[in-house]
Amino acid sequence: MAPAIMMAADKVELSPANTGFMLICSALVMLMTPGLAFFYGGMVRVKSTLNMLMMSFISLGIVTILWVLYGFSMAFGTDSGSLIGWNSDWVGLTGVDKSELWGTYNIPLLAFMVFQLMFAIITPALISGALADRVKFSAWALFIALWATIVYFPVAHWVWGEGGWAFDMGVIDFAGGTAVHINAGAAALGVILVIGKRVGFKKDPMRPHSLPLVMLGAGLLWFGWFGFNAGSWLGNDDGVGTLMFVNTQVATAAAMLAWLIYEKIRHGAFTTLGAASGAVAGLVAITPSGGAVTPIGAIAVGAIAGVLCAMAVGLKYKFGYDDSLDVVGVHLVGGVVGSVLIGFFASGKGQSDAAGVFYGDHKFDQLWKQLAGVGGVLAYSLIVSALIAFVLHKTIGMRVTEDEEVAGIDQAEHAETAYDFSGAGGGAVKTAPAAPAAAAASKKVDA
Repeated sequence: MAPAIMMAADKVELSPANTGFMLICSALVMLMTPGLAFFYGGMVRVKSTLNMLMMSFISLGIVTILWVLYGFSMAFGTDSGSLIGWNSDWVGLTGVDKSELWGTYNIPLLAFMVFQLMFAIITPALISGALADRVKFSAWALFIALWATIVYFPVAHWVWGEGGWAFDMGVIDFAGGTAVHINAGAAALGVILVIGKRVGFKKDPMRPHSLPLVMLGAGLLWFGWFGFNAGSWLGNDDGVGTLMFVNTQVATAAAMLAWLIYEKIRHGAFTTLGAASGAVAGLVAITPSGGAVTPIGAIAVGAIAGVLCAMAVGLKYKFGYDDSLDVVGVHLVGGVVGSVLIGFFASGKGQSDAAGVFYGDHKFDQLWKQLAGVGGVLAYSLIVSALIAFVLHKTIGMRVTEDEEVAGIDQAEHAETAYDFSGAGGGAVKTAPAAPAAAAASKKVDA
């Protein structure tokens, strides 16, 4: 993320090119949340599809309102104690003039605000994949509101706000390895440790019901991620945003290939789920590091993340935590890998002159900074998220009943189902030889 420096006394002139670019990037990042909904929605069983879509979609509503009311002020307002920001003029955006510019980047303050809004929206949506099949929708909506306020807004200030402790320390996080992915992944782990496992975890088959939907979601995420990453340089034309764009593509490709190779060696097949998950792991890992590494470094970051994330998704079976859709394995691990590898692969010729171990930093200065940033965000998000979930679980209850979970959370929470199989029996076409087989097959759909 380009440094968050407020506008100086000497007013800079608006750049129409940068402004248009940032609005396009904001729209691309917004598209990532429906893309995430498709990605997660295809990975769950039929009976949970709509609920999974809604758990992402509702974030568009809740976080938007909170961000306008006070979230932007908390994240990017005047620093207080290196922990939180505040600017009363930004509360409800009542004191913002449409001509006010952000920093020296020649873009309107409102353009920066809405770009950052899209980051704030997708981050809690990422958590939802770990909680599939078992969380009350009302409790999830309240969790989003509390988590965004207590966790995301302050952490965004730490990492990107002028005066935030990680920002001032020199922790590199170009577009959200710590603030978004480690934050969401640690939160997911904290919540699932509180609410427990799904009914039938490690016993019943819980296969993705629609791999085409997963691939569609992964493709939309990959597409939108260019706005997520390249846009984080705020339209500056010094080549860093372009480097980030290139590295986003390169690292994602490397991670997908590395995941598939690992999968073939370990399990004997190249799967579509592995390709989609590997691509997302690469996108996650390059998010913090892409402005600091060379394209060769991006290949290394992506390949390492692809293998380590592929290994990490199996840890839930070993340690017994039910991370339904591998949020911990992909986002937490991928975010940690991408953030820490900056300490090794930062070239000193990208977004800053900070170099990694492989480029002359033999005192490990940048590596220690990255570790501090990773550790601080991970610990805070894990602990506070678990506390929020614990309070909700003990008061209003976080989980649906066991009967509702088994029967299907879509019907219980939304009074709808994703697919209508009532016409699949073929009763009206008695002469069609395939109709009985189709009817039988429809009854065997793994709900």
